[in-house]
Amino acid sequence: MADNEKDLNELLRVRREKLSALQEAGKDPFEIVKYDVSNHSMEIKNNFEDFDGKEVSVAGRLVSKRVMGKASFCDILDRDGRIQSYVSKNDIGEESYADFKKLDIGDIVGIKGVVFKTQKEEISVKAHEVTLLSKSLQTLPEKFHGLKDQDLRYRQRYVDLIVNPDVRDTFFKRSAVIKSIRKFLDGREYLEVETPTLQTIPGGAAARPFITHHNALDIDMYMRIALELPLKRLIVGGFERVYEIGRVFRNEGISVRHNPEFTLIELYEAFTDYKGMMNLIEDMIRTVAQEVNGKTTVIYQGKELDFGKPFERITMIDAVKKYAGVDFDLIETTEEAKKIAEEHNVEFEERHVKGDILNLFFEEFVEDKLIQPTFIMDYPVEISHLTKRKPDKKEYTERFELFVMGRELANAYSELNDPIDQRKRFEHQEMLREQGDDEANMIDEDFMLALEYGMPPTGGLGMGVDRLVMLLTDAPSIRDVLLFPTMKPIGQ
Repeated sequence: MADNEKDLNELLRVRREKLSALQEAGKDPFEIVKYDVSNHSMEIKNNFEDFDGKEVSVAGRLVSKRVMGKASFCDILDRDGRIQSYVSKNDIGEESYADFKKLDIGDIVGIKGVVFKTQKEEISVKAHEVTLLSKSLQTLPEKFHGLKDQDLRYRQRYVDLIVNPDVRDTFFKRSAVIKSIRKFLDGREYLEVETPTLQTIPGGAAARPFITHHNALDIDMYMRIALELPLKRLIVGGFERVYEIGRVFRNEGISVRHNPEFTLIELYEAFTDYKGMMNLIEDMIRTVAQEVNGKTTVIYQGKELDFGKPFERITMIDAVKKYAGVDFDLIETTEEAKKIAEEHNVEFEERHVKGDILNLFFEEFVEDKLIQPTFIMDYPVEISHLTKRKPDKKEYTERFELFVMGRELANAYSELNDPIDQRKRFEHQEMLREQGDDEANMIDEDFMLALEYGMPPTGGLGMGVDRLVMLLTDAPSIRDVLLFPTMKPIGQ
C-alpha cells in the first residue's frame, strides 16, 4: 500500500474515532434535526452596514480553520459563498472551544454570533456559539484547491460543487436561464404543459429510443425522444400556444455535445409559421442572454458571439453553394447528385436520394463555418418528415435550424398539418426502418387521427437547453452543465 493511501486511511480512521467519542459523550451531531439559519454569507457581506453589530446565525461547511491558542479563525461555505468567523475560548467557553479545535475540514457547522470587521477589514462573525451539525467522514481535496480529475468531478458532483466555486456558479446560471425562458414565454401567453415521458410510439425526432417494459400492461414502452407529437395534439385540442421544458432520452453516443438524457424545450404556436418561430427564438435568446449575463455578447471558447445583432438567414442550398461551390438548384436527379458527391469525396449510402446528399454536403462543408448565430432554412423534404412543404418548391420544406459555433442549437418548422401527406411521410419512414434504419419513425396512428380532426397552421420549435447554457457559461462540454451526466460505472 502506497504511503499516501496509508495516510488517507489513517485520516479516515481518526474521523470515525472522533465521531465515536462525540456519540459516547452524548454529542452525536446526527441527532440534530434542524438549525435555524437567519442569514447567508453574501447577504451579510453585501449589506455590512445593515448587519454591523447585529447577531446572526449562519451555517455551512467548514472549509478552513486557523487555530491560534485561545482564539481561532475559520471559514464556512454556505449556499452563496464563504464567510469568516472569529472563534475564541473567552466567547464560547473552554469546553466548546476544545470541541471546536477538534473539528475537521468538511464538517457542517452552525455559528451564532455578531457581525464585525477584523483589523484587516474582513467581514466576519464573532462567534458566541458553534454547533457541529454533521460530521464529515471523508477528506476534501487537499487545501481546498479544487477537484482536478475531470472524470471524478462528473462522478462526484457533490464534491465538485464544494471545492470548485465556478461549478456552483454555472448551475445557478443554468437555473437562471430556465427561469428566463419561462418568463419570456409566459409573457407571450404560452401555456406550460407536461406530456408523458413513457410512450407507446417514440416519435418527433430521428433517434434511437430506450426501450422498457410495463409489467402491469405487459407492453413494451419507450422513453420519449422528443416532445413534439403530444404537444401538437394539444394544438389540435384548441390550445393555441403551448410549451414544455423536459428531459428526453436518446440511446446514442456520448460526446461533448451529446448525453443520453438531456433537457429540451419545445413550443408550438397556432396560426404562425417557421418565420414566426425565427423571430421568436432570436428574440428569446437575446432576452435570456441579457437577463442572465447582463449583455448580449458572450465569449465562448475564446470567440466573441453577438446575440444582439440580427441573426444571418440563408437557405441550405445557398449555404452549400457559398461554402462548397455546388449549386443543387442545377442538379435535377439523384444520379447527378451522387456523381457530384463522388467528385467531392462526400460519402453516401445507396438509399440516399438528392435531398439526403444535399444535407451531406451541408454537414461536410458548411456546419463548422457557422460561428455567429445563423438560421439555415428550407431543408429537403427527405429529412423533414413532419414539416410543411414550401408552396413554390415542393421538394423542400419550411424548416430552419439555428447554428452557433458550428453546432445546431434549435430546429423549427411550419408544421405539417395535412394528414394525407403526413401518412405518406410516415410510410416512407417505415420503409427506411424495414431497411435497417433504427432511427426512422414508426407510424403513430393516434397522432394521425388527431391530424384528421384538423390542426391549424402552426409553427413549432425545439431547442436544446443544455447547449444554450453551454454558450452562456463558456462550458466546453455538455457534461459541464449537467449536474449528473451519464457515466459508465467504475469497473465496467
